[in-house]
Amino acid sequence: MSVILSLTFYKMILSTLLALGFAGRNVVATHTLRFACSQLVVERLDPLVNPGANPSPHMHQIVGGNAFNTTMSPTGPNIAETASCTTCTFSEDFSNYWTAVLYFKAKNGTFKRVPQLANQNIETAVGGMTVYYISPDNKTDKVTAFRPGFRMLAGTAEKRTKADRMVNLFRCYDGYDSKMNYFPNPMGVGANDTTELPQKYCAGGIRVNTFFPTCWDGKNLDSPDHKSHVTYPAGQTLGGCPSTHPVQIPQVFIETIWDTGVFPRSEWPEDGIQPFVFSQGDPTGFGHHADYMFGWKGDSLQKAMDARCDVYNASPEKLVFPPEGCPQLKVQSQEVANKCAKAQSAVEDLDVCELSFDGWISRGNANEGGDRVARFARWDADHLCLD
Repeated sequence: MSVILSLTFYKMILSTLLALGFAGRNVVATHTLRFACSQLVVERLDPLVNPGANPSPHMHQIVGGNAFNTTMSPTGPNIAETASCTTCTFSEDFSNYWTAVLYFKAKNGTFKRVPQLANQNIETAVGGMTVYYISPDNKTDKVTAFRPGFRMLAGTAEKRTKADRMVNLFRCYDGYDSKMNYFPNPMGVGANDTTELPQKYCAGGIRVNTFFPTCWDGKNLDSPDHKSHVTYPAGQTLGGCPSTHPVQIPQVFIETIWDTGVFPRSEWPEDGIQPFVFSQGDPTGFGHHADYMFGWKGDSLQKAMDARCDVYNASPEKLVFPPEGCPQLKVQSQEVANKCAKAQSAVEDLDVCELSFDGWISRGNANEGGDRVARFARWDADHLCLD
């Protein structure tokens, strides 16, 4: 069963969301919870794919509840009960969301971690991600919130080539204003959006959206590949779940904006190849992936889904729904959310890799081969420096 989102379905979802376009539309085709989750920690842990491993094979940026740990079993303690704080706007969301980390390769072969930017109308968040939960207009369609212990994975870390289907979309920004209104930012899928890392200089940052599946088998909290217990709908709308996965769950997707503009074009390698690489050794972006571990307290998420709350604070126009507009959920200030943090379990330098390109490529025994995939081919195998 494929768990890769079709381009047609992806375009359908994106075209319905004001939250993605910021284009001043006054129509809401779906109900959307949009909120900030500031950075919790950046470290090499992955309790979903590599439970018990400290460190895990590559670096991740993690947001959400501070119960994040080396091992988080589906049958273990409920993280909504064990966490004492969350970096998210909604104080009952102790879920964890995480992705690989983006790095910049300078002319001298060293690598530097790319910081994250806050998003529009949630500009006081400290990096992290913007999280979306989407439900359909039709309130007669049951949207079932996740159960304690539920987790899933979107994307494939090892992917390096374009496929017919995708889970990620990248956008190159030229700039932004004081309210983090980014430009250009067309509604839906823009003509210049890509399924791989942009090949040009993005002074305003690179945005990546990652969509999770919306249909569940109704039984399993996880599966061996962390994907098979969920899938995407058979049709082109929310709902339409196949008989193998008949339970409609919220459409979760996450949005990260990487501040690539802090690295001037003059610092790019002389060969002109785009210099950014994800921490699992992926210079293409095709291997971008995201992990989700449910941790909403009690039935709070179910209440919000039943009410079809609209909270997205995403428009520079009049149509703005603040978090307080969903009385079913408790809200904390961004200042309080920003204070929630976790010390690294796998302690290491996050920001600079002093090992030269020639050094790690030689140690890794990779054949440079003249293309960007070959040039980073052995990063993952040896977990060098930043990986």
